[in-house]
Amino acid sequence: MGAQEDTALVRRGYEAFSAGDMDTLRELFTEDAVWHTGGTGALSGDKKGRDAILAYFGELYSRSNGSLKLTLEDVATGGRYTIGVQSGRADRDGKTLDQRTVIVFTISDDKVIEALEMAEDTAVASEFWS
Repeated sequence: MGAQEDTALVRRGYEAFSAGDMDTLRELFTEDAVWHTGGTGALSGDKKGRDAILAYFGELYSRSNGSLKLTLEDVATGGRYTIGVQSGRADRDGKTLDQRTVIVFTISDDKVIEALEMAEDTAVASEFWS
């Protein structure tokens, strides 16, 4: 798989997430994929396995009462990683989260095997989601 295919896979993932299309998202991850989320909040840490990753996505939706909106600003693909830069906005309990996040994807055989999510301000993100 090449850079164009990896970029297309990440874009397809963002489209599926925005549409709430969990079936498509399920297809994009290996069964044993790992998602790492930085910070110290309740949602920080490693999500091991496709089901745990999808549950994490559902928790983001649930905790924001469906208000979470992500906009993919750019995708860059190198020899080893594909990087998505997103802006995100969500409302929760009278608070608003509005910041950028970088996600570093490791892709193999047209599937995400690992993702590392790094928020612009992990302390703010951790507090918002906790």
